[in-house]
Amino acid sequence: MEIGTGTTISFASSFFAEILSVTPPGPTREAINVSHMGTTVAHVKKPVDLVDWNEAEIEMAFDPSVTIPIADAEEQIIITFPDSASSTMTFQGFMTGFTMSIPLEDKMTATATLTVSGNVAQ
Repeated sequence: MEIGTGTTISFASSFFAEILSVTPPGPTREAINVSHMGTTVAHVKKPVDLVDWNEAEIEMAFDPSVTIPIADAEEQIIITFPDSASSTMTFQGFMTGFTMSIPLEDKMTATATLTVSGNVAQ
């Protein structure tokens, strides 16, 4: 069993935050319904060729003095895992959401949503 301590995420733009948790992007693949009037028992489906890597989420410590790259162009993003091989996920992506949480008597946090553009190299 591995633990997440030591996982890092880096941005080509040099955006930096103290990461609390990462939900890496995950692939999905659509199915096309190819049933027709002669189909009699169950729908027939075929897979599409393209995979969608969807989104990643990052929970981080919020620092109001750091400029958030919500309006920046897509850039290379690398998630490095803390395993002995330093496994990575590398992709082009851009920030599509940023939500802050400012609690009383606790650390301020934020969640950033990153949309993946293209494939993810693992």
